[in-house]
Parts: sequence; structure tokens; C-alpha cells
Amino acid sequence: MIKVATTGYPRIGPKRELKKALELFWKNKISESELEKTAKELRKQNWQIQKTNGVDLISSNDFSFYDQVLDTICLLGAIPKRYKWNEEKVSLKTYFAMARGSQNKELDVPALEMTKWFDTNYHYLVPEFSADQTFRLSSNKPFDEFNEAKSLGYITKPIILGPLTFLLLGKSDTQGFKTLNLLDKILPIYKEVIGKLSDLGAEWIQIDEPILVKDLDEEVISRIKPTLNELKKASKNSKILITTYFESLDKKIHEKLSTSDVDAIHLDLVRGAENKNYIQNENKILSLGIIDGRNIWKSDLNSKIKFLQQSAKSENEIIISTSCSLLYCPYDLDLEKKVPEEIKRWLSFSKQKLNELNLIKTFINEGDKNIKKELEQNKLDILDRQNSKLIHDSSVKKRLKTIDSSITKRKSSYSQRSKIQQDIFKLPKFPTTTIGSFPQTQDVRQARAKFKRGELDSESYKNFLKDKTIDVIKKQEEIDIDVVVHGEFERNDMVEYFGEHLKGFTFSSSGWVQSYGSRCVKPPIIYGDISRSKAMTVYWSKFAQEQTKKIVKGMLTGPITILQWS
Repeated sequence: MIKVATTGYPRIGPKRELKKALELFWKNKISESELEKTAKELRKQNWQIQKTNGVDLISSNDFSFYDQVLDTICLLGAIPKRYKWNEEKVSLKTYFAMARGSQNKELDVPALEMTKWFDTNYHYLVPEFSADQTFRLSSNKPFDEFNEAKSLGYITKPIILGPLTFLLLGKSDTQGFKTLNLLDKILPIYKEVIGKLSDLGAEWIQIDEPILVKDLDEEVISRIKPTLNELKKASKNSKILITTYFESLDKKIHEKLSTSDVDAIHLDLVRGAENKNYIQNENKILSLGIIDGRNIWKSDLNSKIKFLQQSAKSENEIIISTSCSLLYCPYDLDLEKKVPEEIKRWLSFSKQKLNELNLIKTFINEGDKNIKKELEQNKLDILDRQNSKLIHDSSVKKRLKTIDSSITKRKSSYSQRSKIQQDIFKLPKFPTTTIGSFPQTQDVRQARAKFKRGELDSESYKNFLKDKTIDVIKKQEEIDIDVVVHGEFERNDMVEYFGEHLKGFTFSSSGWVQSYGSRCVKPPIIYGDISRSKAMTVYWSKFAQEQTKKIVKGMLTGPITILQWS
């Protein structure tokens, strides 16, 4: 029998309810209890959506007010001393001071460092450790949310960030000190957490260890199996699922997982293509991440079913899931109003991905008797995307055929080019400039919103942007910047602006994903061959250059960034 599990679900809300509530709370416009009420309603919705869409192992503790790593910092009492924590249960005041910084008479401190979560566009807060670091259970969050779900009739699978990932993604404030040296100190707290969850009735506990897919040194590898065995010892009647994602596991690391005492291993079969080699001979329960948790395209369900039939042993207990948490995927395609219908039929957001998993489970467990229509429609949608004229642009394909190695060869050397450039530009030895855009101030955002709503005509909006551009150039001239920029006031976003001027892009109304905290982004959707029919930046660069005798720098978002942020 196959079961369906979620490895994590989006938390911002279908209409960004969490973002809106957080920002009202930070402005002191709603109380802590009102913020908690919004959070509770979002968790309830998430559990209900998972249940309705056939999920057997529903997740809890994947909700966060800001970041799951910050939640773990609070859970383990790893609060840096500058936040003046009183060593009781971590309050929201301390929590948000670490997330956003605090500037008041009581506490004047910066936020924790933030950086990218592996190769995603999500950002996490970096734990800070000292050589004399201590840990203690300092938050009831996973227990409270498990009980909250239980009171609604859901026995959930709590998700905890694992000790190896937590320590290795952190940084030490002591030169030469390895954060891994804190493993023996931190394990008792993890065991306490696991034991409490088991006592509350958790049948499964998910421990996320994505760090295991990275290149690890022998010292770390040697600690994997003993660490997992210690976690399993604390689990009592609960089963332990170790979750890895984003890449393939190295054979040596897989062997440590496979011979440990844990009950199940999650493998990313989308970005970890080599992980399929571990399926046939694995004696543990496998959680197979067969649906992509990081994109918005429908899966070919017939090919996924065929893969499972060929790869998984029928006598083994198998769990199927998304490749990773759905944190990186928008909420619900049913809310989408902007994407053209022909493209929309190719898409699958978080809620729809749960349904895809349920259809696969139903076919494997019961056959296709009751889902023939859904599988046939999926097949038609996949074929439609493959053959659509929207995707295939003959002129682009023709140009691609002309590309060869000659495009990588310059006609002159750098030394020749730099001399010509210096003769033309006559810049000082150390010229000054800025990175690019100037702040999108409230008046800019308001004018853009009015223009989009039709309350400001095109000519008036353009004149407003011209005035802003002239003003910012004058400011740079006043402080004698050598190479000025035009401010980019006409651009709504460094990626979306270019996508709007390129064929092969479309944009959604509801495709929001969390970048960090309350910061949500709506990435453009690349659906086909990309080309441009007219200039994208010349008008504003030319206008800016006409306003000054100084050099105006042209600003372009690079192709790799556009691809990664779409």
C-alpha cells in the first residue's frame, strides 16, 4: 500500500493573510492575540486542505511566523546574548528582535544574518554559536501545534530541523571553533523534543537533514549514524523519517542512513536523479519525492505511475510525496485569474500537487477505475504543452542553430579595449558609481498603482517618472558621482520588468511565494522560447543621458538571475 505525505506546506496563506497580519502587528495595529488568531486559522486551513486532498501523513510545525531555522533557534534556546533573553520561553518580542532587529530604549540590536536556503530563493536566519554555547528546551511550538491539530481531529507528522543541518548551517563567533563540536550538547534537547512528541501521540516524526546531500568531510560523515541512532532511541512508539532534498545522496552517506536505526528515509527523485539507484535494495520504509516541490508545472502522472510500478517493491511500505517542502510553490491554482487559460491548464500549484499525489496513490492501490477521466485529462494537458505553438518559436530555434564557439571570442584584447574606453570616458583611477536602482519610495509605488488601476493616464505617469529621473541625476551630480544611474523608477521589479518586455513570459495574480518573513514575491512564469520585439531599456537610458554631461550607466538584470528568479 502506498501512502501520501507532505514534507511541508506553504504558510503565508492563500491571499497572503500572514504577511498582512505580521505587518499590522509590527505597526502595533493588531495585538499578539489577533496575530495568533490569524496563524491558527491558516494552520487549520492547511490541515483541512491536506486531508481533503488525500494526504495520509499531514504535516505540523511547518508553520512559522518568520523562518523555520529561527523557530529551531528558539526551540533549542540558542539565543545570542545580545538579545538579552531571560532564559524563559522565548517571547514574540525576542523572536522578532532576532528576525528584524530592535531599535528602542530597552534593546538596540541588529537582526541575525540572513542568507539563502541552499539553492532556493527562500532565505533563512543564520544561527550563531559560541564555544561555551548551552542549549535548553525554550519553546512549546511543536507540541502546541501538534495538540492544536489533534483537537481538530488530525494526528499530524511534526517536522523538526535536524541537529546536523542546524549546526552546520550556523556560524561560530569563536575563530577556529567547529559548530559540529556542539553536537553532544544539542542531542539531549532533540531527544527531549522527540520524546515529548511521542508522548503526545505522534505516530511519525520528520527530521529534516538537507545538509546530508552536500559534500561533507569524514568527521561529519562519521557522526551521521550515531546521531540518527540517538534520535531513534528517544522516539518510543513513534517512527522517525529522515528527510533529505535538493540533490542526490552520496553513496557513503546513504549507507549511513540505510544502516541506522531510523524507520524511513525521504529521497528527492526530481533534483536527486541518482537517488533512484537506492530504491530497489532499500529495506527501510521509503518516502519518494516524485512530484516537483519547486516548480509550477503539472507532472506527467502516467510516467510517474510507470516509474513506481517498475522501481518500488510491491511488498514494501512506500510513502510518496513532493520532492521537498511546498514552501517554494504558490498556494492554489484555483485562485489564479491572470494567467491565460491555455497556459493555466499546464500548471499545478501546491494544492494541485497534493491532488496529483492522491491520483497516483489511488491508481497504485486501487487501479484506475474511478480516476480514468483525471488521468486522461492529465495526459492531454501534458501533450498540449509539449506541442503548443506558444512554446515553440521557429525564429528563436533558427537563431539558436547559428550559435557556435565564435561568439565567445572577442576581436580585441582587454588591454586594447580598456585603453580605448579610457580615452573616451576619461574616468579617474577610482571612479565612483552606485549598484543601480534608487529606493522605490511611497510616491513611486502610489503612482504606479494609480497607473495600473487606470487612475493616472500614460502621459502623466511618464512625466512623473521623468521628474523622478531628473531629480536623482541631479542628486548624483551634486555629490560628484562619476558614473551616474537613472534610478530605474520605471521598473516594478528587476526581473518582472524585463519579463513584461519579452515574449515567452507570463505573469500570475496569485503565484505568491515566501522569500523571508513577510516578504513575498510573485515570480514571472517562463512558458516558452524567449525573444524580444523591441528595445527594453533604450528609451530611459537615452532620456537620462540627455539630462547630464556625466556618463550614465545602462542597467540590465542578467540572464542567470532572470532564470533563477522565474
